[in-house]
Amino acid sequence: MSLKGKILDDVKGAMKAGEKERLKVLRLITAAIKQVEVDERIELDDAAVLNILNRMVKQRRDSITQFEQGNRQDLADIEQAEIEIVAEYLPEQLSDAELDALIEDAISTTGAESIRDMGKVMGAIKSKAQGRADMGAVGGKVKARLSQ
Repeated sequence: MSLKGKILDDVKGAMKAGEKERLKVLRLITAAIKQVEVDERIELDDAAVLNILNRMVKQRRDSITQFEQGNRQDLADIEQAEIEIVAEYLPEQLSDAELDALIEDAISTTGAESIRDMGKVMGAIKSKAQGRADMGAVGGKVKARLSQ
C-alpha cells in the first residue's frame, strides 16, 4: 500500500475511533497532498508525499521556536503533538553514527577534498538520507568535515 493510501485509511480509522486531534492532523496532511496534486495535475508517489511530510514537520519546528520565544508554551505543545503524528509516516531517522558513515562514504566516493566539493557530497547523500535526516543538519556536518 502506498503512503498516501495508508494516510487515507488512517483518516477513516481516526474518524471511527473519534480521535479528533489525530483526525485534524491527518486531514491537514491529506489537504496538503491534494493541493499539490491539483496544482500540478499529477498523482504523487511516496517520495513526493515524504517531501510534503518533511516540510510540514519543518514548519512546525519553526513555529515551536517562535511560540517558545513568545512565551506561548501552550501553542508550542500543540505543534509538538502534531509533529509526533506526522512523524509516524516518516521513515526511521538515521542515527548520528549512521549519518557519519554515510557522509564518509559520500566523501570517499566523490573524491571530495575541500568545501568547494560540498555540492557533490550533498548530491550523493541526498538520495540516501532524504526523509531520514534533517538535510540542514547534514549540510552542517558535511561542511565541518570538509573544512578540516
